[in-house]
Amino acid sequence: MHKNNPLTFVSTAVAALLLAGCTNLAPAHQRPAAPVAQSWPAPAAATGQAAAELAWPQFYAGDARLAELIKLALQNNRDLRVALLNVEQARALARVVDANRLPTVGVGLSGSRQPTADGGSTRNYQAGLQITAFELDLFGKIKNQSDAAMARYLATVEGGRAAQIALVSGVASSYLALQADEELLALARQTLATREDSLRLTRLRYDVGAASALDLSSAESAAAAARATVAQTQRQRDQDQNALVLLLGQPLPAALPQGQALAALQLADVPAGLPSEVLVTRPDVLQAEQQLIAASANIGAARAAFFPSITLTTSLGTASSQLSELFSNTAWTFTSQALMPLFDAGRNRANLEAAKAAQGIAVAQYEKAVQTAFREVADALAGRATLDEQLQAQQAQAEAEGQRLKLVELRYANGASNNLELLDAQRASFAAQQAVLQVRLAKLLNGVQLYKVLGGGLG
Repeated sequence: MHKNNPLTFVSTAVAALLLAGCTNLAPAHQRPAAPVAQSWPAPAAATGQAAAELAWPQFYAGDARLAELIKLALQNNRDLRVALLNVEQARALARVVDANRLPTVGVGLSGSRQPTADGGSTRNYQAGLQITAFELDLFGKIKNQSDAAMARYLATVEGGRAAQIALVSGVASSYLALQADEELLALARQTLATREDSLRLTRLRYDVGAASALDLSSAESAAAAARATVAQTQRQRDQDQNALVLLLGQPLPAALPQGQALAALQLADVPAGLPSEVLVTRPDVLQAEQQLIAASANIGAARAAFFPSITLTTSLGTASSQLSELFSNTAWTFTSQALMPLFDAGRNRANLEAAKAAQGIAVAQYEKAVQTAFREVADALAGRATLDEQLQAQQAQAEAEGQRLKLVELRYANGASNNLELLDAQRASFAAQQAVLQVRLAKLLNGVQLYKVLGGGLG
């Protein structure tokens, strides 16, 4: 114990803080070159606001029902809630690690009594501030640990943004699928009613000898096939509604705005831009980059373990052998310890090799994230380039099949066509109308996917 000017304690602590963090042994971060082509394989020309800058309420403004469902999902979806809580947890952990860069100052009061050789005892009372085992960060170990924790926190932030984008896209896709199910179910029921009418007419003709047993069996088969299609479509509709409810995190509200029919729903056309500009700003790619930054910082911390560590313990306060005189004498202590690793059975070397391997893994994961993002955008652009043409062709086929059905029905009524020709025309017209709905759904889903993979879905 020493008694001296308390300024000595303050100057020592300041000097320790100035020495901390003098050297950084972590490799400098460099974003890996994107291992993808410089342009999209499919045409990407489009005008309008970039997807990442277009908030979801604007993109889905054409359907008030869908917009309300997305709002409910953002409030109640459990997966998104977990992702956001992960962000809060990572922020708190980063603050815990960063606190190690500054000394922990405590205040304490202690008293002791020890026997002396002559049979008496001595008393000692102390009160004051204490700093215990504060490590000087001369080689950047603590700083790199803090940087790694911060990068992991930023990675979870990007993960939360990616989770929201995925949720918005998932709700939109499930809603559109449910709308398509409703329209397919209505079409199937209409077809069933038509075929049941045809079956009744065929049975009447069979009873009077105007139709054969083959005609009756064909009509019965067509009606049964229509009933099976209604049941199948009803089941698909219920399952898609269950999927939507899961995304919402609550039952479907009874009072929702009226939705748009698939043919009336229009989504904004968003420009694709250049791969070098679009891909590196996607949340999932940014998340992979932050994980790479954390891995690089861990290398710096592993390298610092090869160098000496210096810890300081100090206190500033008062001391006295009499409790009544405790605050009359100023006392301070200062202790330092330097530890240089000599033999650790290869522990530090193995930790460094593991950190370097983890960085290599992070590089590969970043590059894979970029490649996956490129493929997703390219697929969506390919869909945009061809689905319009496919939809037009499918609509033309449906119109032609509808016209053929009318002609066959007219010929059948006049006895110029048989029952098999009528059933074939009915099946072809029904299949063509189903195909139109499915292609229209595919076009809308592709628009949702393009918006998502270009980074749209925040708001």
